[in-house]
Parts: sequence; C-alpha cells; structure tokens
Amino acid sequence: MILGSALLAACGSTGLNGTDNVGNVSGTETVSTESTVEVQATDAPTEAAAETPVFTPVERGALEDIEQTGDDTFTCSYDGVEHDFILCLPEETNGAPLIVMLHGYGQSASVMRSEVHMEEDAVPLGYAVVYVTGATDTSDPTSAPGWNSGISGNENDDVGFIVSLTEYLQGEYGFDKDRTYAAGFSNGAFMMHRLAMDAQDVFAAVASVCGKMPKAVWDRRYASNHVGVLQITGEKDSVVPKELDGSTEYSLDPGIEEVMQYWADSNGLTGKSEESIGNDSTIIRMGDGSGRQVWSVLVNGGHHDWFKEQFTGIDVNGLLIQFFEAQK
Repeated sequence: MILGSALLAACGSTGLNGTDNVGNVSGTETVSTESTVEVQATDAPTEAAAETPVFTPVERGALEDIEQTGDDTFTCSYDGVEHDFILCLPEETNGAPLIVMLHGYGQSASVMRSEVHMEEDAVPLGYAVVYVTGATDTSDPTSAPGWNSGISGNENDDVGFIVSLTEYLQGEYGFDKDRTYAAGFSNGAFMMHRLAMDAQDVFAAVASVCGKMPKAVWDRRYASNHVGVLQITGEKDSVVPKELDGSTEYSLDPGIEEVMQYWADSNGLTGKSEESIGNDSTIIRMGDGSGRQVWSVLVNGGHHDWFKEQFTGIDVNGLLIQFFEAQK
C-alpha cells in the first residue's frame, strides 16, 4: 500500500536497552571484521584522487511491495531485497527536513530507535525521522543485517535503495529536498561516508558516529564535493583508524584525521576552529559559516559507542541537529 498522509504523529519510544559502560548503542550489534577485506574500486583505484571525475548521481530504482505494518512501521523491497523502516512525522510534513537513520551491523531500525530516540529531539523541532533496516549480504547467507559501505564483497545496492527510499518519502510527504540529512552508527556510519560521496545530490549533510571511510571509497574520491560531514570518534575506538594512536599503520582504510581534512578541502573550506566540548573532549569546526560545514569530534576516553550525555557530557542528538542546522 502507499504511505498515507494521515500518519502525522511521532513514533513511540519503547524499545530495548543495550547500553554498555559508556552508555551507548551496543544492543545486538557485532562490529564487522570485514575491514581486512579490500574491494577494488571501479574507476580510480589509485592515489590519483585529483584526477577522479566529478560527482555523478547514482541510478535510481523503484521501491516495491510497500506495506504499512503498524502505526509507524513499514516494509518494502528494492532490487529484490526486503527492508523495513519506522517513520516518525511532525505535525506538518510539507517542507519539513528529514533525517535518515542507519543502524550498526547486526542491528535493526527498531534497535536503533530504542537506543537513540532521535525522534524525541528532532520531531518537536519539525523534523521527520526515518529509521531503516539493512539486509543480509545476498552473497553470504550467514551474514547479519547491515549496509554495503564498500568494505566487503556485499553486492546489495544500498546507495540506490537509500536514495530511492528518501526520494519516495520526499514525494509522498513533501519533505524539504534541500534539508535532507542522514546519520549512522558503526557500519551505518561507514555508510555515511559512502553516501556523502555517492549521494550528495540527495543529502545536504551526514553524521557519522564511530564510522570510517572504506578504502574502496577513499580510492575513488572526488577532488571537489558539496556536502557537510560530521564525524564523532571515540579516542579509544579500535575500529576507526587514527593517526592519533598509530592504528593507521595497520589498517587498509585511511586515518580519520586525513579523511576529515579531505572533506574540508574538497568542500573548499578554509576556516578552522577548535574548542572543548563535554568532558574534556574536542570539537574541530571547519568552514566559515557561509556554506557546507565539516565538524570532527574526538570523545575523551570514548570507545565504539553512540555516546550518552551522562558519561561524556555530549548531547549527541542535539549536536547532530545543531550540525544539520548549520548547513547553508
């Protein structure tokens, strides 16, 4: 069935509680070890990034079998792969900004909502929020639900799916195409860097919580971009390679410091400020406020988590919204 415009209430906030000692999303996620698998990039698998062609929009496909299964829950399929999603709407949808939320490996839309509750902060401000469930790798039936971020041999067209779902929702509810954003955790955060590269015609900005840029995406990066990127990294996160701790020496993927400098440089940003945030953490803001922004947060003592304010002093949901609002 087609999504009905009568669905205008924010989704509920009941769910699982799987926090660890840093108080963040752990739930049922297993951090994928796929980082040791290198996928050759299609067009420019060398360091000659400056010669990479300019951005080209991805092909879109049609969503199929769209069905409402509850007050705010839906199922659909794309390219033969089934997905579900949870849609949380403000009172007025026409012209509303949209945030697409992607979970970590082995999780789901419902787990992401129950741990993060972005809708509780965003919907009262007029945002729509959609939590989306990934799928198992069609080439590996033993895999858990996740996203094809470009690290493993996953063949699912997740960029095409996310773009098609987003544009479908924009058309159905009249969401503001200029204020469409995405945020993800872990494997979903890896996907943020791929979406920023491959779907910047759809997303004005993305937020990566404990994400990295896969080497296959890095090797075909564009010389110029127009997309805001926020990266939040735990100081002690062993999944995200960092120059800070020397972990880039043992990783196929680039260090997150180099990645964030790339996003700033490719967006033509020259202004830079650094200040403390939360409990002795650091935020670097790149940009002069006249265009897209690139922000990078290093969480003092943080691990691989969606960080909770009572432990870090950082209101992650509030920071994400502040970042999205800063995009011009």
